[in-house]
Amino acid sequence: MIKVLIADDHPIVRQGLRQILAGIPDMEVAGEAVNSQETLRQVRVGGWDVLVLDITMPGRSGFDILKELKHEQPDLPVLVLSIHAEEQLAVRALKAGASGYLTKENAPEELVKAIRKVVSGGRYISPRLAETLALGLDAASDRPRHETLSDREFQVMQLMARGKTLAEIAEELSLSAKTVSTYRTRLMEKLNLKTNADLMRYALDHGLIE
Repeated sequence: MIKVLIADDHPIVRQGLRQILAGIPDMEVAGEAVNSQETLRQVRVGGWDVLVLDITMPGRSGFDILKELKHEQPDLPVLVLSIHAEEQLAVRALKAGASGYLTKENAPEELVKAIRKVVSGGRYISPRLAETLALGLDAASDRPRHETLSDREFQVMQLMARGKTLAEIAEELSLSAKTVSTYRTRLMEKLNLKTNADLMRYALDHGLIE
């Protein structure tokens, strides 16, 4: 029996994933988590065969969670589930330690196949993204500017795009305001943006915030 832990802050999404897996004889949703802290706590309890992780839950960045999980439990496959299109976050998630990336839009058709793939030790991406990577369409010259950001810069960018102040971001990430300001300066330079309004527009145009 494949024991699945679902980590997502939306009850409707968790219920939907349960329904998808309900008819699969060798799979069981054995636990749920609604935020990053609870996800880490449940993973540390152990007994899971796969974690299905929403990359944009409240609290710590999903990328931070991925890195911590892969350090503590490198053998636990993590299937990232996201509202964001693959070309925006999939490669970043895989580099952070995810075993696969699945959009919520495609979950009804691909969830079971994706879970089987990562549990067996493989990596899962959609055929469309695989073709894109194989054709080299993700060459550096064609990549959107936000792909040049570090994980922390990307996290600060998302929080800024949601309207949070530097002080609020510093508190949420347990960083100093000076450090957050430094990240802001770096990411604005990399994105070639001048104002927070420009940043919000960029994030919306590229589907980087919900």
